[in-house]
Amino acid sequence: MSTIRTTTADALVRFLIAQRTVVDGVEVPLFPGTLAIFGHGNVTSLGQSLEAHRDQMPVWRGQSEEGMGLAAAAFAKATRRRQIMVCTSSIGPGATNMVTAAGVAMANRLPVLFVAGDTFNSRLPDPVLQQVEHFGTPSVTVNDAFRPVVRFWDRLTHPAQVLASIPGAVRTMMDPAECGPAFIGLPQDVAAEAYDYPAAFFEPRVHHWPRPRPDREELARAARLIRAARRPVLVAGGGVHYSLAEDGLDRFVRAHRVPVVETVAGKSSLLGSHPHYVGPLGVTGADATNALVEEADLVIAVGTRLQDFTTGSWTLFAPQAQVVTVNAARFDAGKHFSAPVVGDARECLEELDALLAGWTCSVEWNERATAARADLDRLVAARTGAEESSVLSYAQVVGAVHDEATEEDYVLTAAGGLPGELNINWSSKGVATFDCEYGFSCMGYEISGAWGAAFARDRGEVFALVGDGSYLMLNSDIYASVLSGKKFVLVVCDNAGFAVIERLQRGKGGESYNNMLRDARGSGSHERVDFAAHAAAMGARSVHVSGLDELREALAAARTHDRTSVIVVDVAESDWTPGGSYWQVGIPEVSESPAVVVARAESDAALVDQRRGT
Repeated sequence: MSTIRTTTADALVRFLIAQRTVVDGVEVPLFPGTLAIFGHGNVTSLGQSLEAHRDQMPVWRGQSEEGMGLAAAAFAKATRRRQIMVCTSSIGPGATNMVTAAGVAMANRLPVLFVAGDTFNSRLPDPVLQQVEHFGTPSVTVNDAFRPVVRFWDRLTHPAQVLASIPGAVRTMMDPAECGPAFIGLPQDVAAEAYDYPAAFFEPRVHHWPRPRPDREELARAARLIRAARRPVLVAGGGVHYSLAEDGLDRFVRAHRVPVVETVAGKSSLLGSHPHYVGPLGVTGADATNALVEEADLVIAVGTRLQDFTTGSWTLFAPQAQVVTVNAARFDAGKHFSAPVVGDARECLEELDALLAGWTCSVEWNERATAARADLDRLVAARTGAEESSVLSYAQVVGAVHDEATEEDYVLTAAGGLPGELNINWSSKGVATFDCEYGFSCMGYEISGAWGAAFARDRGEVFALVGDGSYLMLNSDIYASVLSGKKFVLVVCDNAGFAVIERLQRGKGGESYNNMLRDARGSGSHERVDFAAHAAAMGARSVHVSGLDELREALAAARTHDRTSVIVVDVAESDWTPGGSYWQVGIPEVSESPAVVVARAESDAALVDQRRGT
């Protein structure tokens, strides 16, 4: 058997380079690049190998380990899980900085390969720089913190383990049901050790993403339930994108005239102009859409994990409504005793289409759905086209970006109040052109995610909308985008605080406290950040605009710039687009505040019809 003697770290790099996949009929690398911040735990072995293979495995310099991981997650989403970025850090704080990003990938079922340096397997030089010692369990390192937030976790303690571990990580990341991040810990001595690897291990392999077919009995049961329904709605989730099932969804709903509502992750499954698209549902959804969903006697949930923002903490679906859940993961398909159809979304819809031949929703139900959509359109027109005042609303900013965007452009946001504003006011012009990270709802994703999406997009612009709070939390990837030449357009909506949480705080009986800058303790609460100057200092084109005309001019100019552009606009802190559903949060059962007592009573009343496990 022919062998190649090389180090553990080099074997890892060579194997990753050899993995290929097919995207749009073209063979491409499965791992097209590595985002890296080097330290003593990964620069000497892994770093040297990456440098030696720099032409086959491009390395992009990160500015923060968390930002790298968030960029990799956004890249995976923008490629619809067809390619995977690698993130590598040193040991200790560099590694733990990636844990938050791993949580984002885990919650959103996105593949990212995290590779972190680790302490010495021999333990001879212990305690080493950046090592945290556990007195009673010396085999534990901070890298064990990744265990709850990855689908695959391993620490290599012998060079030969590469042969089993790394292919196992790849299989997990490519499994439609188990998809999520993987973690590999590289002890510094093991990374440097040599081994005689089979040459065949480094031969190119072309991976094809599997499409598991559904069980016939599950399909038949689902078809019976759908045929018996009088008022069905189809909930399109993020799995529609990852299955590349948008065309299949379009054919299915046109053939059977089923109204479609979208989750945050599923937004842009259909064009906003689609005749059967009704609107967004749930806590960040539109009132008209939610009213339709409440009337439904059957919910067909396709590719969604049915989180609380989708289900209104399980108060949105009528208690007697039945749920058919189409999902590649049985864990998701079986939630709340739904009728599961386990399989690939595209394949399931195609087979259901055949079983439902000749069946369509009633004219009356379609008219009801059309009326709900008309209500949404009137709301959006009123909000985005409102007469301009001294300070713009979020909706007006969203409307201006929407007017500038084309079907080739990509819009991205996360956390805070912008998800609700975009979810309602953004009408998708292109399929799979919307990313709102609302699985982990991670502040800071917006800028790093825009950088990651820019790697994936070979056409159009990436527009990212961010609040001042998220900007201050994580912004260094503006500089990363300038360094790498991966441009995006960032719109900073400055409301001088964490306004959406202040809205929740006050809406549940509390007083405004520690959210808005004006309420901050200390003598500097009047100071404000010059975001445009800050972004310019990192090399971006930047401007602070006042009013819609200046905003529109800045957006048009940003498209012509050769690098990332940052547009800062002041927005009204409490001018929110109305809409949403009930959301269960922990309101004190006893309180001396009358407002809190009222809020608790209102919450208890809303929970009377909560679906509890069924």
